[in-house]
Amino acid sequence: MKKQRFLLLFFMTIVLSITSCQPDDSIVNNGLTDNNVDASFQIVPVEGKVNVYKLVANTTGVTSSLWDTGAGFYAGKMVEEISLPDAGTYTISHTAIGKGGGKATTSKEVIVATSDPLKGNLVKGGSFVTAEDQANWKIVAYGAGGNWTYSAKGATVSGGHAGIFQAIDVVKDKEYTIDMFVTGDASTDMWFEVYAGKADPATTTGDYSDGGKVMGLNTWDGCGKTAVSGKLSAIGCTKNAKLNEKSNVVKFDTTGKIYLMVRCGGGIAPGGLTIKGVELRGK
Repeated sequence: MKKQRFLLLFFMTIVLSITSCQPDDSIVNNGLTDNNVDASFQIVPVEGKVNVYKLVANTTGVTSSLWDTGAGFYAGKMVEEISLPDAGTYTISHTAIGKGGGKATTSKEVIVATSDPLKGNLVKGGSFVTAEDQANWKIVAYGAGGNWTYSAKGATVSGGHAGIFQAIDVVKDKEYTIDMFVTGDASTDMWFEVYAGKADPATTTGDYSDGGKVMGLNTWDGCGKTAVSGKLSAIGCTKNAKLNEKSNVVKFDTTGKIYLMVRCGGGIAPGGLTIKGVELRGK
């Protein structure tokens, strides 16, 4: 009898062991992730606005949207309003995120026939893609190892303390907005600042500060300590010195030449911080 009980228990143990090792289909294929997300969207011109469009995403089964209008993906709304002031052909991409993190991406082209006469970009070579683009910019290094380099990704500052700038003609008392797309890994004790001043950075002694900071990233203020990717106007935390609030709006008291200056220093992310899509536009 004892031997029979032992054999029965031994057999049950083997069966349970084998059963426990089998894959659980309910876990492997639990139905929680939607791998067929519909990323379709429509591009609709906004009536009464020049070169302004609404990107209208399909909302069925979509929990959030990422958009790319040419500078890189950013987190947006399912109905996103964008401005394309400059004439050209743009590829608009939408990544839809669904249940369980499932993703899908769809792209469409939109042709902008004419530039907005008021909001055309005054920055030259803001994409940094070609040698012609890059020739519009000058680099100034403030310390050992400070430098900006160019690639297909844009202009990258890595290590040290350095700035990049160009001269732009503006009109007195007209309001302008400044922006750019910034990407990079987490930094430590880093500052990344944008200025629009009258002093030539190439002849300025010491750190450039003319006109006061317009916008930027600053780990002491709470941005840049984690990876960044997006328009600086959205992800930055540095206050506009003249307005004493977060704003990318600037205005000048004379007509003539100003210098758009971007400078960075401190513990920059190992891969550096990269900018592209730099803009200075009439508001």
